[in-house]
Amino acid sequence: MLRCAPCLFTEAEKQSRVNALLERLHAKHNASRPWQETSKVVRQAMEKRGQMNAAGHQLLLTCLETLQKALKGETLGSHLSPSGTECYITSDMFYVEVQLDTAGQLVDVKVAHHGENPASCLELIQHLRDKNFEEFSKHLKGLVNLYKLPGDNKLKTKMYLALQSLELDLTKMMHMFRLATNANTVETILHGSVGLLTARSGGHLVSLQCYVSPYDVFEERTGSQLNFTDTNVPRSLGVSVSVTVEGTSSIYKLPIAPLITGSHPVDNKGTPSFSSVTNSNCVDLPASFFLKMNLPMPFSLSFIQRMGNATGIPVFETPPTLSPLYELIVQNQLQEEGGNPLTTPTHAMRFYASLPDQQHCYFLNGDAPVQDGHSLQGTLVSKIPFRHPAQVPALLDVIRHQAAANTLIGSCVKRTFIKDDTPGLLQFEVCPLTDSSFSVSFQHPVNESLVCVVMEVIDSRQVSCKLYKGLSDALICTDDFITKVVQRCMSIPVTMRAIRRKAETIQADTPALSLIAETVEIMVKKNLPPAGSPGYGMGTGVDPTNPMGLPGVEGWRRVGCLGQEEGGWEG
Repeated sequence: MLRCAPCLFTEAEKQSRVNALLERLHAKHNASRPWQETSKVVRQAMEKRGQMNAAGHQLLLTCLETLQKALKGETLGSHLSPSGTECYITSDMFYVEVQLDTAGQLVDVKVAHHGENPASCLELIQHLRDKNFEEFSKHLKGLVNLYKLPGDNKLKTKMYLALQSLELDLTKMMHMFRLATNANTVETILHGSVGLLTARSGGHLVSLQCYVSPYDVFEERTGSQLNFTDTNVPRSLGVSVSVTVEGTSSIYKLPIAPLITGSHPVDNKGTPSFSSVTNSNCVDLPASFFLKMNLPMPFSLSFIQRMGNATGIPVFETPPTLSPLYELIVQNQLQEEGGNPLTTPTHAMRFYASLPDQQHCYFLNGDAPVQDGHSLQGTLVSKIPFRHPAQVPALLDVIRHQAAANTLIGSCVKRTFIKDDTPGLLQFEVCPLTDSSFSVSFQHPVNESLVCVVMEVIDSRQVSCKLYKGLSDALICTDDFITKVVQRCMSIPVTMRAIRRKAETIQADTPALSLIAETVEIMVKKNLPPAGSPGYGMGTGVDPTNPMGLPGVEGWRRVGCLGQEEGGWEG
């Protein structure tokens, strides 16, 4: 009679072996596979599924090859469910789940971050339905980049929690601004405390759109205003920043819980109330939050210092290489227009503008000394560090301010070419005075003397203009008129055209110009105090019905973005 062999292992040893086996299985499951193996697994699964036709087979292979090319070097794994209807793209900190039905049709795409339940992502669903694998791969790359952080998974989780908390606070800040001001989409972009916020989706970070020029919100061909809403405004419109967290060489205290208390603003501007920073709602991390520009943007050195002062963190960890600011603005503008900016000889800094009934030539004298004998210097800024949601409005104000100044200077920069001997070609010189002011010099429309307009960009909402001319020069227009035109079109060529047309109107309405000149000459001889340029000291003032300067769009519509300004303002 056979007897069973006695048990060779104790219960503890058995459990230890089971645990070891589970660990090996878990490690094998989580191990990142090379793309060749991923493709092999998918092929095998598709061969077992009779429902998928040859076209679907090739489609999935094309998708995999595209993702492999876009994410070369990234550590991502992929797995198929036993049924073959779920595909998982995984990393240590997140996974993407693609759900198909038994016929191979897309059902859903979900994203799950570490410790979170999977949530459907409409953008990823649409990209796969449109067979837009390039955009799908960009989302995957964005998810990978989100976790390119220092430290282990536990530390990365804390940084992700910090980003989540910041996103919640910024979202609340936008809603509070709108609650207080009832601002529409464009007004929220231009004046909102955090601009227009678009929530994080898939691999796209939270986006804050914070500045648009009149040319961004009007149809170029017809001059009619585009009907933008929160749902149809393009992400690429105007100036925007993305919100993220990145590792730093210094340690900063970042919130890991939302800091805004209550749901109502404390004033009529939508300002929230923040709780104090404590060890219970913040942690020390080798990281900081960043506003990342959608495109690198030229900033003057003093504006960069303003941003560092607002956050207590230098914008650059090491001093950047400086360049003449106007050259940076020119290259940036030419790049936005498309093509290689190097194909246009910017060393001459001469540009041409063709407007209805006028042809202009602009010389940008960016090398003119502004202080201590040096020209205006700046550099391109790609990202701006900060550590508290309350610092975002101040940073956006600086970004808007610089964007407004860049827009005015950039309005002269076109790829248009006009021969210098073209009859009636008008010459203008743009010369920096400070980092936010400049002069535009040109020949008097009536006399042969030289006159100039000084424009100071006070902030993104206000531009102050003053006309300087000889005491005996004929009347051109008022400072108030020029200020209104500039603020409504944000274009130097359109403003110069409006000044000349206004001067022609005044000349036609005032045949006795010689009498005016004679009167002024008598005043000078008698040493009477000159009045300065007409309208000197006049400002647009503050509209008591609109203390925040909202809206700006109506004013833009009146001047028009195609150089067809409306007349009829009081001169």
